[in-house]
Amino acid sequence: MLRRDLRVEWFVSFLAVVDTGGFSAAAEVLHRSQSRVSTYVAALEREVGLPLFDRSTRPVRVTEAGQALAAHARAVLRELDLADAAMAAHRHGERGLVTIGSFPSPSAAFVPALIERISSASPGIEIVLVERSTLELDQAFAAGELDLYLRSTVPAPEPVPSGSRFLWSEPLVVAHPPEHPLAALPEPLSATAVAEYPVLVIGRKDTKECGVEASALFAAHGLDLTPVQAATQPQTLLAMVRAGLGVGVLNALAATICNTEGLSVRTLDTTEHRRRVAVYWDAERPMSPAARTVLAAVIAAKPPEGCDPAP
Repeated sequence: MLRRDLRVEWFVSFLAVVDTGGFSAAAEVLHRSQSRVSTYVAALEREVGLPLFDRSTRPVRVTEAGQALAAHARAVLRELDLADAAMAAHRHGERGLVTIGSFPSPSAAFVPALIERISSASPGIEIVLVERSTLELDQAFAAGELDLYLRSTVPAPEPVPSGSRFLWSEPLVVAHPPEHPLAALPEPLSATAVAEYPVLVIGRKDTKECGVEASALFAAHGLDLTPVQAATQPQTLLAMVRAGLGVGVLNALAATICNTEGLSVRTLDTTEHRRRVAVYWDAERPMSPAARTVLAAVIAAKPPEGCDPAP
């Protein structure tokens, strides 16, 4: 039977070996000596009375008993983190570095106000913003570079993070020169009308993140959207529209953060094919009190102007 005075360090070392697949890798992650990690894990195995790892394989393999204990160990550490967070209000607030990933439009229209609110309420928290394209955010998160990140829900992240919360949805809009033939049509513009002209979209051409919402909308009307060009930065997309390369189809928030001088930005007729934005994190690993504070602030924040909150 596990004692109530079981050392937390034993669980920490045990889970580090589970997550990294080896004692040396766990020692490197924990900034401890390999012998200390081995000692802690061996002490836990003696207390449990069962082997937690099959050491005959490389990387070491977690036994069935180890898998069962890992779930409980993670729960114990999560509860300890929650207790620490609850005490923060009685100290001087949380402290720590939190890295947030985001794509361009929320970076400009949502994150600055978020950082200002957190800085005022918890000055000990330092936030680092990492701005990437959608697929690059997935890669950065998988590599452990981000504590949490904002992302459109399509295409689905790979791998799918274990924690997520839908934040807001926003319509799609069309940008075109004022003298364009579309200017004679009333709003909202139909996908059928827009499809008559070369289309530019947000994303990277010839990748699965290229204009996914626009493609879904056009497909719902029996239209095949083949963008003539794409850009990950909305300002670049609008510059291509000004250059006469086509009409731009983008999310409304992206248009609001850009200089649209000399262009008309018109609403596109869309309901089910709006852009949906969520926050993603790893719910299977303990988060620092600072990261939990930032995550809670993201979820509680009002959506940017012109966007609809999560139901």
